[in-house]
Amino acid sequence: MDALSELLKALHLTSGVFLRAGFTAPWCIDSAPGTEDVAHLLPGAEQVSIYHLVIEGSCLARLPDGNETVEVRRGELIMFPHGDGHLLGSDVQRAPVPAGAIVTPTRLAGLMKIEHGGGGTRTEFVCGFLACDKRLCRPLLQALPRMLHVPLGDGPEASWLVDSLERGVQESHAPGPGADAMLARLAELLFVEAIRRYTRSLPPEQVGWLAALRDAHVGRALALLHADPGRRWTVEDLANEVGVSRTVLGGRFADFIGEPPMQYLTRWRLAIASHALGSTNEAVSRIAERVGYDSESAFNRAFKREFELPPAAWRRTARAKRAAVTDTSGA
Repeated sequence: MDALSELLKALHLTSGVFLRAGFTAPWCIDSAPGTEDVAHLLPGAEQVSIYHLVIEGSCLARLPDGNETVEVRRGELIMFPHGDGHLLGSDVQRAPVPAGAIVTPTRLAGLMKIEHGGGGTRTEFVCGFLACDKRLCRPLLQALPRMLHVPLGDGPEASWLVDSLERGVQESHAPGPGADAMLARLAELLFVEAIRRYTRSLPPEQVGWLAALRDAHVGRALALLHADPGRRWTVEDLANEVGVSRTVLGGRFADFIGEPPMQYLTRWRLAIASHALGSTNEAVSRIAERVGYDSESAFNRAFKREFELPPAAWRRTARAKRAAVTDTSGA
């Protein structure tokens, strides 16, 4: 059983517009989409992660408010899991050009392109956006840095993914049936591979959600909770399944995750419930039962403590926001 896989099943990742970008030195762009851009590209998105895969040449990347500058080479990925604004360029000290000002559409829906620069050494990217519910993403996002640099093309387990994504974009000028769906699935695979690589690189003393996956007991406990959140779990039940005492499990879980197992489970159940309320017409009573509450009234109290609104009111508010975003993006 794999906690990361169980979490990813619930995230409902949505792939946004792909961008094929070519630059020639000297160049520098502000590559993060603005609020209006996100609303147009990914209507209703609450949390957007941005990635750039270098397929030719290299570039520098940094956060505008950060001191770290990294060089990204061919076959390497630079990701901004929290959607932070960022600079890319041959020289990130230059005045940046907003990426949105130089983007043009292509013949394939969901694919844009950029050609920009001073005519020198060339760099090419495949870029994209992934959106998910910010409450469902919370465990994962809290464990990821604002800027994540991951080499992907240095082994057979990942090079096929880089090659496939590059080939898919190259052929997108004459798209066949399912081309955009294929690219969307490749984007999700790229995201997962980046997280796997990052997790393997964490030092032994690291704590947090991703580090906990490598702990035999806490990792299994997380997998069990995510695989069956509606089960009437107790710490004792969970400890028995994992094969340690409840004291050991509770202590190790809190050390890695920062909260006790049942508190973590409650927050995850309510995140699942909030997603269901905002995206389906499922009855509140059914949602409450599915996420492990014995009564609708108990669910209502827990939900209000977490979100400051009872479920029905939260659903009305979520639908109103979604309708407003839909109207704006379609305008």
